[in-house]
Amino acid sequence: MSRWGYLVKRIALSIPVLFSAITFLFLMLRLGPLDPVSARLGEQASGADVTRLREQMGLNDPLWKQYLDFMRDLLTFSGESWVVQANRPITDIVAQVAPTTIWLGFWAILLPLFIGIPLGFYAGLNPNSKSDYVASVSSILWLSMPNFWLAVMALAFLRKTKGGGVLGFDWYALGPDISGITGTPGLDFLTLTNVFGVPLPTAMDWMAFLTDFKLILPASLILGSASMATEMRIGRTAVLETVNSNYVETAKAKGLKSRAIVWKHIFRNALIPLVPVITNEAFILIGGSVIIEYIFNINGLGSLYFRALVAADIPLAGALLFMFTLLIISLNLLQDFLYTIIDPRVGYDR
Repeated sequence: MSRWGYLVKRIALSIPVLFSAITFLFLMLRLGPLDPVSARLGEQASGADVTRLREQMGLNDPLWKQYLDFMRDLLTFSGESWVVQANRPITDIVAQVAPTTIWLGFWAILLPLFIGIPLGFYAGLNPNSKSDYVASVSSILWLSMPNFWLAVMALAFLRKTKGGGVLGFDWYALGPDISGITGTPGLDFLTLTNVFGVPLPTAMDWMAFLTDFKLILPASLILGSASMATEMRIGRTAVLETVNSNYVETAKAKGLKSRAIVWKHIFRNALIPLVPVITNEAFILIGGSVIIEYIFNINGLGSLYFRALVAADIPLAGALLFMFTLLIISLNLLQDFLYTIIDPRVGYDR
């Protein structure tokens, strides 16, 4: 079976998973303790206003009709918020805050990739050395500290550096000036111009870019810290296993240079166990972004989801969970597809 045929079959198998997820989301949200009417009118509300609002929200309809309406709104992205921003289309609300979470998630994935994997490969190529011990112990320490605790400690430390902290370090004065270490990045560093009806970036404000990067850097490092430690440890183990394999010994016996052996034989094969680790970072980022955005006062999808649940905004919370589900399914498909590229032996029939 071809690679593309394998991908098409994997997509087809994902469809029942998606509908099962929608059903689970509906049951979890609709049959749970959330009461959007009380959230809108107050717990003491009663009478005609309550009846009118329940009718308007469709809460008096049969459960099967509510389920079909819920599924239609999710699949067509046509729902409206009930409480957080009442009667506003969910797509508009999501479009307003999604760039911030994408900015946070981008750096939370990219930074660990360029720190964790190189450290793991270096430790695996130099086992039982001082640098190996330092990297291994550091990864264990990172894994043992939860994100929310690290976030609180980072905020406490960085705030104390204003005016000169340890050894004169001042986070506020390092690089672009910032008035606070929490908040939502502006993300207005790109100038977009319509070219044949398509908005394309034509200019960039580098100072605004660095300011937004500095503002999101602590949150993204903490959000990706667990992934960084995991990538380091799995990368080290994968390199150690690959170094001792028969094909590497054969390459050495043929007289290949060490650099060629590392890049052509060790690096590519050591990437295989790292693929699920990297793609599964989405699970950590989705869950972690809710806490990290709340602590760092970032107005993104995570904090929006938190507000939607607290306010019993069922359509908005359901739409965000549906988006997270789509993202996870897409990443699983990407993971399977990457397997076929890195290791051509992987296929649907195997």
